[in-house]
Amino acid sequence: MGETNVKTQTEPEQMRRFMQQVLDDTRALERMLREGQIERGVQRVGAEQEMFLVDAETRRPSMTAIAVLEAIDDPHFTTELAKFNMECNLDPFPLEAGCLRAMEEQLNQLLDKARDGARSVGAEIALIGILPNLEKGQLSMDSMTPVPRYYALADAMRRMRGDEFRFNIKGQDELSITHDNVMLEACNTSFQVHFQVSPGRFAKLYNIAQLVSAPVLAAAVFSPILFGRRLWAETRIALFQQAVDTRRGTCHHRQSRPRVDFGDRWVDDSVLDIFREDISHFRLLLTTDIDEDAMAALDQGKVPSLGALRLFNGTTYRWNRACYGVCEGRPHLRIENRVLPSGPTVVDEMANAAFWYGLVAACDEELEDVRDMIPFDVVKENFLAAARHGMKSQFRWIDGGQHTAQDLILKDLLPRAAAGLRHLGIGSDEIDRYIPVLEERARSLQTGSQWAIDSLAAMDEQGTQVERLSRLVAAAMEGQQSGQPVHQWPLASLEDGDGREHHYSRVGNLMSTDLFTVTEDEVIDLVASLMDWKYIHHVPVEDGEHRLVGLVTHRKLLRYLAQNQSKDRKPVAVREVMVTDKLITVAPDTPSLKAIRLMKEHRIACLPVVEDGLLVGIITERDFLKVADKLLEDFLDGPSR
Repeated sequence: MGETNVKTQTEPEQMRRFMQQVLDDTRALERMLREGQIERGVQRVGAEQEMFLVDAETRRPSMTAIAVLEAIDDPHFTTELAKFNMECNLDPFPLEAGCLRAMEEQLNQLLDKARDGARSVGAEIALIGILPNLEKGQLSMDSMTPVPRYYALADAMRRMRGDEFRFNIKGQDELSITHDNVMLEACNTSFQVHFQVSPGRFAKLYNIAQLVSAPVLAAAVFSPILFGRRLWAETRIALFQQAVDTRRGTCHHRQSRPRVDFGDRWVDDSVLDIFREDISHFRLLLTTDIDEDAMAALDQGKVPSLGALRLFNGTTYRWNRACYGVCEGRPHLRIENRVLPSGPTVVDEMANAAFWYGLVAACDEELEDVRDMIPFDVVKENFLAAARHGMKSQFRWIDGGQHTAQDLILKDLLPRAAAGLRHLGIGSDEIDRYIPVLEERARSLQTGSQWAIDSLAAMDEQGTQVERLSRLVAAAMEGQQSGQPVHQWPLASLEDGDGREHHYSRVGNLMSTDLFTVTEDEVIDLVASLMDWKYIHHVPVEDGEHRLVGLVTHRKLLRYLAQNQSKDRKPVAVREVMVTDKLITVAPDTPSLKAIRLMKEHRIACLPVVEDGLLVGIITERDFLKVADKLLEDFLDGPSR
């Protein structure tokens, strides 16, 4: 759940003292491995479930995590970075027959508690990798959960970056934005699964976990949309790496490693390879006061917590993370799979976990050393391909061949995973419950991401973008509560939605964002052409930094053309015609009623929408007429429904 009593001390003495503790913990772990003090021959599994909180009516993010956690009052639950996120932690289960069904049962019980707690404050929970209708304006520091660790982390990230966070992700659409804080990390929620391993087998099993990450992710993707843009099949992978990247872009000669990473090479010897490599590459982000002397604890026959090393490890984000922990008084090692998204349903999540557990076990049983069978760079390339394309990926595999994700999963990996689960002692009833879910998902190609993209396409241009995205969230939540796996979900339909009026309360929900703009130096005839071609009456004028500097209206343009009808007139710059005095603008969060009053008061037909000084949209009388028409249609159709 994370250490909360942390600091971002930058005083050299404090930093040196804490780094010395990290190094001492690493040496203590080395001694424990050498002396055989780490638990062996015992395997446990566990999971962490992250989730979004959304408003029960609008399906927009609900900043209610603290109130929900107070209502739940269960130590399995804890906070996450944003007030619209929270997490629950399952108990560890011995890896044996019945453990997967036990995990599923406990997870359903915890999620029922979460739903009850959320409903007590007018919210609901949503299991989805990235909430499609999340907006950048909801990611200010005011949305951060008031926990010292999060503020300390944000401060440390900002200090190391030295400038704004820049994001660029290209998929079917493209997202290119800057943000002034670490809160875009909160866009991601995952279902993290743990697998305890014996220390002598750690290197082999970790390498196998890396190998199988690509096909497991390809089948599990559920994060295709961010800020309304259709990006990667699992956009979390790109977003998380950029959200917590502490590198500065000032030296292109250096080969710097991001804190969120798949890795660059195989593990050769032990878990120490990973810890030593990360300590070598990354600076401290956080410190805390730790009284423990790990070596002295070992001398006294005690089990050290290795608190300094664990805190440092919690600020490096490998997609397969090595973890040290203590369970029932015994120290152990485990591999934490951070690849899987939250959702679509609990049974989908458990099928994804079973796929991973089974593949790791099967490859352990069948393969000698994956390092001799495939280059690490190819495994990393497969992983990125899975994140970008999901089930449509192409993989180079250990047999030397090239395969589609669908063929590889259906013809080879699912049978292997089933055999691996049997080798682990998992019961046939559990295998028959989870493996067919993966098989049908792979056959239909309807992953969570494909369902979301196809649903948006089916809704086409119906309603506003905010309506479509919110309906997508609502349909996903309905599917989750039905318990049907995602391959059985019907596509989301806007006609199924209700409470449409909630989507019309803010300018940001109604504004046009596909803008046709000009600069003040361009010829005015271009504006006339845009108005003619695109059937618009207002063209914003912006500078090279996308700051609004003026507006050309249809009326102003007609007046100018009427006064300058000469065939010999010279090309005139936009600045000669645009309106600049008393330019009325609004922000995306401006209430729609206020915008209407502004337009009526100033006798204007449009309002440019500006956020952080930049032009982000425009709203016109026509937009409000469309809303009135839809609300009237709903009202007239109401009695017959």
